Amino acid sequence: MSEIEKIKKLRQSTGAGFKDCNAALKESNGDLEKAAEILRVKGIAKASKKMSRDAKEGVIAISGDTKKTSLIEINCETDFVAKNNDFINFVQELSLINNQCSSDLEKLNNSKMKNEKSVKENLVALIAKIGEKITIGRIKTIENNNSQNFTYQHSVIKDNVSKLGVVVSLEVSEKNEIIDTFGKQLSMHVAASNPLALNSDQINEEILLKEQELIAEELKNSGKPVEIAKKISLGKINKFKEENSLMTQDWVMEPKKKVKDILSEINISNLKIKEFVRLKIGE
Repeated sequence: MSEIEKIKKLRQSTGAGFKDCNAALKESNGDLEKAAEILRVKGIAKASKKMSRDAKEGVIAISGDTKKTSLIEINCETDFVAKNNDFINFVQELSLINNQCSSDLEKLNNSKMKNEKSVKENLVALIAKIGEKITIGRIKTIENNNSQNFTYQHSVIKDNVSKLGVVVSLEVSEKNEIIDTFGKQLSMHVAASNPLALNSDQINEEILLKEQELIAEELKNSGKPVEIAKKISLGKINKFKEENSLMTQDWVMEPKKKVKDILSEINISNLKIKEFVRLKIGE
């Protein structure tokens, strides 16, 4: 086998660049197995050095069907890499595996990819090849009994890969066009309105405490009597809950109505919003 053929084969098996493959073959005296191991070790070293960097860009990928749907966030350092074909191909394959693993991170990392190497090994190799920090971010799988999942993507880069992904799960006893339309519109609503929870009593307590602190600071120097300030504070926190709970948000398609009003108007027995998830790069 000629030197060029060895370099080509090594590039195909490792994904490393021409110069790195050439150097590894020289170091191993032309032994392909030793050269691959040299590249693997160097790849881990390169990946380790990049782990201290910020990776605030990236993509969201959605995989699955209407019964079991998964989202995965893969972060990188620049938007340029987020549109790189090698990066996108990795994300798309990883998204499918994530759905099979039901968003179990340990299982995901140890799962085999098409090249028979683990996700963890492929991630290290991709970091070495692209030259940026790449990490697995948030992952979530929605799977409920008697439910149908609906998805929405915004700023799509390719197929199931975008900058924002939404999955909404509706509890249904039947399937029809009305439910399909509502599910799709609700997914768009979640993308646009960014609710914090389905109902106000489900909003994270830390978020509410922080909001209360901000309101208290705002009213601190207002000069209003204590009792009036308390009433204003209560009114503001109740408004915050209403605006950030999906059921009480203004319906984006018809702002004079709430989401709960639209749900009532549909008037289909046992139709309920089970849960939702919204992932956006940068949030």
